[in-house]
Amino acid sequence: MGIWGMGAVAFLDSSSIPVPMDLIMAGYAWADRRHFYLYVLLASAGSALGGLIPFFLGRAGGELFLLNRVERARFEQLRDRFERQEFLALLVPSLLPPPTPWKLFVFGAGVFEMRTVNFMLAVFLGRLIRFGIEAGLTVLYGPQIVTMMGVLAKRHLVATLVVLTLLFAALAWYMWQKMKSKAPVAK
Repeated sequence: MGIWGMGAVAFLDSSSIPVPMDLIMAGYAWADRRHFYLYVLLASAGSALGGLIPFFLGRAGGELFLLNRVERARFEQLRDRFERQEFLALLVPSLLPPPTPWKLFVFGAGVFEMRTVNFMLAVFLGRLIRFGIEAGLTVLYGPQIVTMMGVLAKRHLVATLVVLTLLFAALAWYMWQKMKSKAPVAK
């Protein structure tokens, strides 16, 4: 299907039907190594566009859906937390491979009325980084690297989770320090 097919598959994956994007990206990148960056760009754009479907579904009726399952106080707490770090709240899940519940974060972004431009940018950047790393590793080491990384992550699940937690904690600390330095000083 070529470059446009990669965008279409990413759109389908993000909007409705789960597709093994990591393996497909590795296959496309390996088959056309000279133009792997085009596949990365089209897949990132397709993923951002496809994510608009669950995003707008969340906007249309997601609040009622969540309020039927979560107490009002908990809902308000989630909304406040999301609004403080909405860009990161969507960028980080966009970076992570399955089984990250990505569509749940996208739905939540719609429920909490994230600006569409910020949504598109967060998803595009997150997927660009993720797919870029996958395609780059595939071009350098062959398509088996994607499968091998998945197997290693599962075998060393505790170490993988510890590393991800430390990375997320470092990022959260950095953002907190940045916000703290911008807060007005009371006199």
